[in-house]
Amino acid sequence: MPDDSTRRSFISGVAGAGLLLPMTQAAAAPEPKRFAASDKIRIACVGLGIMGNKDCVSALKVPGVELVAACDLYTGRLEAAKEKFGTNLTVTKDYRALLDRTDIDAIIVATCDRWHARITSEALRKGKAVYCEKPVVQEIGEGLGVVQTQRETNGVMQVGSQFVSSIVFQKARDQYRAGVLGQLNCIEASYDRQNALGAWEYTMPTDASPRTVDWDRYIAGGPKIPYDNKKFFWWRNYRDFGTGVAGDLFVHLISLVHAVTGSKGPERIFASGNISYWKDGRDVPDVLTAIMDYPAAPEHPPFQLTLRVDFASGNGEKAVTRFVGSDGIMDVTFRSFSVTQHKMSKAPGIGGWDSLDTYPKAMQAELLKQYNEKYSKADQQAISAPPISYQADDAYSEHVAHFTNFFDAMRGNATLNEDVVFAFRAAAPSLACNKSYFERKIIKWNPQEMDFRS
Repeated sequence: MPDDSTRRSFISGVAGAGLLLPMTQAAAAPEPKRFAASDKIRIACVGLGIMGNKDCVSALKVPGVELVAACDLYTGRLEAAKEKFGTNLTVTKDYRALLDRTDIDAIIVATCDRWHARITSEALRKGKAVYCEKPVVQEIGEGLGVVQTQRETNGVMQVGSQFVSSIVFQKARDQYRAGVLGQLNCIEASYDRQNALGAWEYTMPTDASPRTVDWDRYIAGGPKIPYDNKKFFWWRNYRDFGTGVAGDLFVHLISLVHAVTGSKGPERIFASGNISYWKDGRDVPDVLTAIMDYPAAPEHPPFQLTLRVDFASGNGEKAVTRFVGSDGIMDVTFRSFSVTQHKMSKAPGIGGWDSLDTYPKAMQAELLKQYNEKYSKADQQAISAPPISYQADDAYSEHVAHFTNFFDAMRGNATLNEDVVFAFRAAAPSLACNKSYFERKIIKWNPQEMDFRS
């Protein structure tokens, strides 16, 4: 990932872009608007790609919400938005026009990762509530700045790892807190895919060109590079615009771990991987594995987290996070979980795969006698319990639940499930995996202060 000096150059470059993308003044933001239950919340979306469209559809399923405007840099998506959401929808290629409108209450930020921090901060400064797609920032160095902006403005800000609001995760957390796993010691999380769409090779529009895409606005503040269809429509494959599998998928898995355990994050991070199968010009790995060490905290004992994403897995499309404790395991997917309990016997065991039968027979007999005198039959038995499982209803949508929580928070009726601090604490270790991968080193992180350790 670009280092801090590169990031500073990017910011100064954006500032020097004049009228195209002027820097937002650090003036005091308007007081966030409070809503009565009967008030309609009017929203706008910046970025009308896959997630932007899904976000709009989910948001509009919440009563009392209206989509009034949208922004995208590709003309075709602006046309499609009016077809899908109505001809009265205002569309633009300049997101600043949405921030200046007093009739817009909340902004959905669903652009490429490169623009998350900037648009989010500007929207908060303009008094808008913000729903920003994950990861909340492209670079770790942007995180504390966004946190500070949210605190200064007191703006309502939800980040879109929507599974944090899932009833599946909530019930899994209840099982964990009830102690069904005994002492947690490790977590194994994986996310497998096995098709071109899952590897971000999305369908290209027939008219993709500099005529229909505002390329200069897209790359503003960075190096001047020639127009490239892939870097616009397949942006997740490129470090300049996305965050790879770490920022797209690791962040979901870490959000799950933090939501269930209450953890604030790891202190050591190491990642390794390669471009194994999808050799299409991308410069981020399609197979990535990470190991993270979580220190002891009031919420949990120390544990190790392993993460893996494989974009060409013979296992097919499958994501599972396994919590392994001394008394059981819990497998959590995005739609279900199951708990299997198996407690060790009080007695240590004797015979079987043991050195007992390597001793003289008389000694074996004496050892067995002593063992049975010391431990009762009950002490010698391992303890199992009936499995526990939960499956979300087919009609249930964690995406709608996440937006419901966001709008309820705007009305003052709820606490956000994924505020900017929670989101950054999940995003930073994910993005640190990129840093570890490209720099080939262990990253030391301070989960409390949300910054690198020296």
